[in-house]
Parts: sequence; structure tokens; C-alpha cells
Amino acid sequence: MNTSTPIKTASKRLSWLLRHGAVEEGLPLDPQGFAPIADVLRLLRMRRDLLDAAVAQNDKKRFEIEGDRIRAVQGHSGPVVDADAIEASWMEYLEDAPIFHGTSLAAAEAIATSGIHAGQRSHVHLAASVDATVGKRANVDLLLLVDPVHLRAAGLPVYRAPNGVLLTRSVPVEAIVGVHPVKRRRSAVDEARVARLCSMFEYLRAAPTSPQEAR
Repeated sequence: MNTSTPIKTASKRLSWLLRHGAVEEGLPLDPQGFAPIADVLRLLRMRRDLLDAAVAQNDKKRFEIEGDRIRAVQGHSGPVVDADAIEASWMEYLEDAPIFHGTSLAAAEAIATSGIHAGQRSHVHLAASVDATVGKRANVDLLLLVDPVHLRAAGLPVYRAPNGVLLTRSVPVEAIVGVHPVKRRRSAVDEARVARLCSMFEYLRAAPTSPQEAR
């Protein structure tokens, strides 16, 4: 059954255009991701009242209107925005407690060897708490604990977007300091994979990270 409403549909179309489709559709964005509202309405053939409702009712507060401009506040494909410019529009996150990255079992196995990379996005998404409603996907298998102090020391600042999502450009393996399995129904095989991954990250955390520590 299709449960979409006009506002939800408008929100999805806005999200795609402002986060991923601007280049394809010929929509001019400034380096921080802002586009003229008039151009967005024209390309999407959308009424202004529907756009305003989609912005106001978006459950993850993904959009920001500033005067006659609109943008998605985070979650862009890499080529859509300038990373330095959009970071300048966010607040630097200076807390020291671990933050969280939700992931699947398959992705976690790759992360254990190469860290977390943004892929086609401009930044890696993180969450400030286990129960955050933004910054992590639903139905993840694991929450990886990430040390923001280690990230800053590695020259990887963490930022908070206006909707509360935490972002950084990448997360090296050494900055992952724990694993929090998400409670959900799994097969015995997947439960074994979870246990193995938890052990793997525990081993990585205990391993020396510099030649001096290895002596």
C-alpha cells in the first residue's frame, strides 16, 4: 500500500534535487549548497506552499531556507557542494565523548580493515548518541563508537549540521574505539558474525598504533 502523502513526496523530491541531482538538473548551487527557491520550484514544478510544508514537516530537518534561497543542510553527493565551504556553515563539534556510526555487518567487515569513508557523499555521517534520530540509518546492525578526540588529532574535525547530524570527512580505523550491537532478530550465522566483529574491533583497539607503542 502506498502511504506517501503530497508533502512526503515533495520532501523526497527536494532531498534528491538539493542533495544529489543539482548538477544533473542544471540547478545552480552556491558552494554551501544554497539554490534560488524560484529555480527549485520551476524545476520540480512545485507550488511554494507545498515546498514550505515539506521543509517545516521534514522529520529530520534536512532543509534550510534563508531569504529567497533553500538548501539541504547535509547529506550531499560529493560533487554537489564544496566541502570547505559547507563546513564553514556548520558548527565545529568539540565534545570528547564517543560518537556513533551505524552500519551493516557487511560494511563493518570492510571498515575493520580500511576505516569509514564517505564514498559518494561529501562526509561520513555520525550521531551524538545511541538514540539519536538523525545521523544514523534505521535498521543498522552495529553502532561503531568513534573517538572525536582521535579524529581532531588526525586533522579530521567533526562538525554539527543545523539538524544535529555530526559529520567528518573520514574515520580511520584507529579512531573506532568500540562496538555497540543493535538489538534485533538475527539468524545464528549473523549472530556469529556480530560476535566476530566485536572481537575484531576489540583486537584493533588493543593493538599498538605507533612504533613506540609496539616496543
